[in-house]
Amino acid sequence: MSTPADLRYTENHEWIRDEGDGTATVGITDFAQSELGDIVFVEFEPPGTELEAEDVFGTVEAVKTVSELFLPAGGTLTEVNDALEDQPELVNDDPYGDGWMAKVELNVPSELDDLLPAEEYEQMV
Repeated sequence: MSTPADLRYTENHEWIRDEGDGTATVGITDFAQSELGDIVFVEFEPPGTELEAEDVFGTVEAVKTVSELFLPAGGTLTEVNDALEDQPELVNDDPYGDGWMAKVELNVPSELDDLLPAEEYEQMV
């Protein structure tokens, strides 16, 4: 299981990367994608949607299940990964790279400090 140290994690198995300019990139963890199995469809709230921390920003569908995606920190969705519409398997292949899900303009960047660092996330799973 891969758990990059430069990310923060949620107990719901989402990750968030602070881009340093008040924005962040969000996706699901390597653990989450392996538990879900082959991902066949993803759907997101549209860019411009304002959400609070832990609000649902989309869903991910695998062969046998559908799971909601929870935003790790509050903000406005600025972009979703359109490549996943045609290639949802990117989430399985590269969950921290090409399989990212959304970009968000953070309301309160310090909310990221409340999330799990890599070591604590690994202990949790």
